[in-house]
Amino acid sequence: MRIALFTETFYPKIDGIVTRLCQTVDYLQRAGDSVLVVSPDYGITEYKGARVYGVTGYPLPMYPELKLAPPSPSLRPVLEEFQPDLIHVVNPGILGLGGIYYAKALKVPLVASYHTHLPRYLHHYGLGMLEPVMWELLKGAHNQAELNLCTSSAMVDELRGHGILRVDLWQRGVDTELFEPDLTSREMRSRLSDGHPDSPLLLYVGRIAAEKQIEAIKPVLEAIPEARLALVGDGPTRSQLEEHFAGTPTNFVGYLRGKTLASAFASADAFIFPSRTETLGLVLLEAMAAGCPVVAAGTGGITDIVTDGVNGYLFDPNDDRGAIVATERLLANQAERETLRQKAREEAERWGWSAATAQLRQYYRSVLYPQSAQRAA
Repeated sequence: MRIALFTETFYPKIDGIVTRLCQTVDYLQRAGDSVLVVSPDYGITEYKGARVYGVTGYPLPMYPELKLAPPSPSLRPVLEEFQPDLIHVVNPGILGLGGIYYAKALKVPLVASYHTHLPRYLHHYGLGMLEPVMWELLKGAHNQAELNLCTSSAMVDELRGHGILRVDLWQRGVDTELFEPDLTSREMRSRLSDGHPDSPLLLYVGRIAAEKQIEAIKPVLEAIPEARLALVGDGPTRSQLEEHFAGTPTNFVGYLRGKTLASAFASADAFIFPSRTETLGLVLLEAMAAGCPVVAAGTGGITDIVTDGVNGYLFDPNDDRGAIVATERLLANQAERETLRQKAREEAERWGWSAATAQLRQYYRSVLYPQSAQRAA
């Protein structure tokens, strides 16, 4: 198959969407498919054998790591040369509208996938009154696709509830070879804890942005004064959060990659994740693959991954003491923590990228050859 993948973000940016797309491109190419990635221009022209066509973009004022890239007329000859069998638009936004247009213009099937819970994000940027408008825009874009994919059952239900049609589940995936428990390291604990490796170590990995609600971790530190917090990642609200956490044992580590990141997960006592806006929360699976017990808000796609009291702890984000109680419980019982580590790893081992991509390829075939799919059903 020849797949043109339109995305609003791509490598070398670091986030869960980019991780999924990079793994997907890699495994599609390994399976013998040809992939063309159309994304804002991040300075690369190839990834894992796939051509990357960068469209000139402009940094978002409130989030300069992201670029708005309006579709360009130069896309048409690129797509005509590539001759895609289908177009897959990831998070149809500005550039994604070009993918929708060219699917119609070139008369090829369109698949769309939903990874960023934009309607909920609006509330964290003072724009919550626009949520109904955002859902109408999303419905208008997604309903032009032959198939819409979500990465958690919670999001499947939510999109269907807002009138988006032909929705199905694209299963989760994680690199269980990179993220594994044996990478635990006292040296890494010392680095993350700013020289206090024997203290309880809480870890957050992800974007440092308003929608992640990282500020909600501060009461946990105040309730457990012996604990240390490491925040791995970067983003637009870092300076505000540095001020918010001033005077607490919090270490802003910045970005980590590869085995260094995997070692950070494996070396922490708990991965704490207060976000309420996750469509999946891929970073949770990475923590679990590394054997790091999770304390997370019990909302959205997170509940597809974490089973409370089995492979982590969930808390009610509306309960002011929910995260505190869950973290105290986790840190208080070492034997239970070790059981959670083992169960977390077992859950992650069920979700390799190979199986997730094989499922995606089957979805592609069902769109390309609908009569064959109906007969198979």
